[in-house]
Formats: sequence, structure tokens, C-alpha cells
Amino acid sequence: MNPQQTIIAAIVAYSFCSGTLVLLNKLTLHFLPFPSLVVCFQLFACVVIIYGAMLMKIIDVDPIQWKFVKPYLLYILFFSSGIYCNMRSLNISNVETVIVFRSLTPIAVAILDALFLGREWPSRRSWAGLSTLVAGAYGYASFDEEFQTQGYQAYMWPTAYTCIIALEMAYGKKIVKDVPLQTRSGPVVYTNLIGFVPMLLLANIGNEYSKFWDFYWGESNGKFPPLGIFLLILGSLVGTGIGYSSWWCRGLVSATSFTLIGVMNKFLTIILNSLIWDQHAAPEGIFCLFVCIGGGMIYKQAPMRSKGDNVPTVSADDDEFKANIGADVPSVPTIQGDEEKQN
Repeated sequence: MNPQQTIIAAIVAYSFCSGTLVLLNKLTLHFLPFPSLVVCFQLFACVVIIYGAMLMKIIDVDPIQWKFVKPYLLYILFFSSGIYCNMRSLNISNVETVIVFRSLTPIAVAILDALFLGREWPSRRSWAGLSTLVAGAYGYASFDEEFQTQGYQAYMWPTAYTCIIALEMAYGKKIVKDVPLQTRSGPVVYTNLIGFVPMLLLANIGNEYSKFWDFYWGESNGKFPPLGIFLLILGSLVGTGIGYSSWWCRGLVSATSFTLIGVMNKFLTIILNSLIWDQHAAPEGIFCLFVCIGGGMIYKQAPMRSKGDNVPTVSADDDEFKANIGADVPSVPTIQGDEEKQN
């Protein structure tokens, strides 16, 4: 594949895995209501799959080295906390609620891009897109029955998820640039292996171990629901896929572009959720959800800030940036130029 086809393949792979994993986790928690333990199983299964493939000489894997572990520790804090907040959000809210809050993340990432990753501030058109996101989210909240009955408690975990995922997106881009791993499996192994311990601790904080045994010996009579086990295994396979596709895609696009791609691919989740799950928002809420995603389509990636005084700054409204997020990164020279300026 040429570089442009590689970018498209990475976006498609990440979109498919991300769009389906949210729904699979929601279904899994319906049968196995243990958010942290479900994530622990998925992380462990991913590591087993990768090292199993390595033993069969299918793939190569970077060895674990302390010099690479250290920069991943902060990322793992964001990663584990974000997963936990996401699972708790799915446990108390419908899928659309999580998606709406996820759609607000580009606002924070755009600010982090400008403050820490060397990009200019968004253009007027981009601010209009971000404002549309906020307006859509507010409209969704006004139609959300959970908000009307539970108040702000229904949005506590989604709000925490939004803040943490923004930090994860920005810092993840920094790791891709600064940590010289040689294989695509490296970031996946470091993330899942190091993140396993914090998730075990979060399970203990949530008292999930005792709940698990009460569930096993009580409701399940010593047996797990077969459909729940099937969904858990399927979610682990998709989770392995998203581990690879997310780091692959993150390495090819900017932090904000990666965040927006994650928002846009939730179209797939909405369609599947409406077809097979009865816990979805009212039609008015769905409309506001699409308003949120429409705001993400309006947003334009800001260019890198010029380092030299004599080098002209590229405007975010120039022709090079007239495409939507899907076309934000098709020009390979542009992407490579951005990466070189960030170094």
C-alpha cells in the first residue's frame, strides 16, 4: 500500500474496532456487571494473544525495557482511568450519553494541541464547529430522561471520561513521537501489560471481587451466562484489534484528528445500538447527537506553529485545510511535515 492507502486503512480499522467495542462492552456489562474485571480480562487476553502469536513466529514484539516503561506510566494512568470511567458510564448511562460526552473531547484536545503540541489555535470556522458540539450536547441533555431523573449524577462518570480521554489523546501522541519502539505490537503490549495492575486495583476499590463471587454462587448458580462469556471473548478480540489500530492510526495523524476520528466513527455504534438494543435515546436526542457529530465535521485541523521568525505561518483557512476530518490527513507530505516540526 502507498502511504495514503495506509492512512485510510488505519482510519477504517480503528473506526470499526472503536465503533463496535463500545456496544460490545455495553452488552457484556448487561450479563457480567463488573466493569473493571471485564477490562482486566480484555487486557490480559490481548497480551496472551500477542505473545502467543510471537511464540508461533507470526509477529515480532519489542522486549520490555524500563527506559520505555517510564514514559508509559503516566499514559497508563490516563488509559486505566479513562477505561474505568467509560465502563462506569456505560453501566449507568445509555450509549448515546457516552458518545455525546466523547464528542466534546476535541475541544479540550484542540486546546492541548495549541498549548503543548505546537499547533496554532483553531480558526473561526473551527471554533464554530466546537460551539456546535457544545450546542448539540446541551440539546441532548434537555431530552435525556436519565438527566431529568438522576440529575447531574447521571453525567458524573461521562464528564470524568471526557476530561481524562483528552489528556490521554494528547499525551499518547507525544509518546508515539518520543518512544522509539520498533514494532507495532510494542505500544499495545506496554499499554495492556502495565495497565493490568491498575485495573485490578480499581476492581478492588469498586468491591467487584465480592460482587463477582456473590453473582457466581447466587444469581448464576455456579455457572456464567453463555452469551455473556461469548460477548466477553468477542470483546477481547475486538479490544486487541483496537489496541493495534489505535496506535497505528495515532502515529499517522495529529492528536486532534485522531480524537475527531474517534468521534465520527460512533456513527456505526449508533446504527448498531438502534437495531439491537432498547436502551437508546429518544429521536430528539438522536438528532442532537448528530448535531454534535456535525460540529466535529465542521472543525478544521489547525496547522503547526512556525518556529522560525522568517517562516510564514500557514493559515487554517488555506486551501490545504479545506477538507473535512476524513480528508484532514490525506496529503502524506503535509503529515510528515507536521511530524518533523514537532520534533
